[in-house]
Amino acid sequence: MNDPITIHILSDSLGETADAVARASAAQFVRGTFTVERLPKVATVEQLHDMVKSHCSDNCVFFYTLAEELLRAEMKLVIQEYHVNAVDIMGPAVSMLSHVSGSESRGIAGTIRNADEAYFDRIEAMEYSIKQDDGQHPEGLIDADIVLVGVSRTSKTPLSMYLAAKGFRVANVPLVPHSTPPKELFEVDPRRVFGLLSSVETLAGIRTQRMNELGGYVPGYAEPEQVAADLEEARSIMHKIGCIVIRTDNRAIEETAQDILRYLRGALASRE
Repeated sequence: MNDPITIHILSDSLGETADAVARASAAQFVRGTFTVERLPKVATVEQLHDMVKSHCSDNCVFFYTLAEELLRAEMKLVIQEYHVNAVDIMGPAVSMLSHVSGSESRGIAGTIRNADEAYFDRIEAMEYSIKQDDGQHPEGLIDADIVLVGVSRTSKTPLSMYLAAKGFRVANVPLVPHSTPPKELFEVDPRRVFGLLSSVETLAGIRTQRMNELGGYVPGYAEPEQVAADLEEARSIMHKIGCIVIRTDNRAIEETAQDILRYLRGALASRE
């Protein structure tokens, strides 16, 4: 079997787009026909020439994504000068969009990666928030953007997931009656901690519904007297923390989240 032909990925960014196209194209052939090598971060005309000359041999192939118009134009000259096989992955698409829209492209390398980074930031926030749900791993509280505290059924988990989907690392800690919260909770900047409260009637109703859904019964869990006592104990802990207290009764998750973010941004702005 002949040695595989290398597809060189040439880019003024990381070359992820061309890499994906090259691998998808190579997959249409017998395994081992092609290999893929990235040549990223080409910033000057000189680097462009050096990369092509040093990696060009018989049957050399280049897939390139060059956002900067100067480099893209130079690459066309390089192709002719060194007689290389090359495919412009992005240029024709950008030119067509420019023609259709009547506007010039920005020519900025790595813009798709910046969008991808925002996506992966949200995924990381979701993973963190799931890991920190319901008081798990209190040693990680110090890394949270937002910490939610409250008694059972005050919407801690739904709020955590909603805010995490927006890219915030959210931990939530249940305030369990007659139990001491983790010491790490008191080490977090109180401006990042938000106490969730509800009315006795609303909370008792939610807890009753929850027990019915689960088909079980917890003595005192949904009794108004016990709910009132739970809330009073929670208020005391929130006062010790020095956190903002927010009501969640009869409010959509989105409304409560907006309040939290408004307070958080205000707190961070005042610190700067």
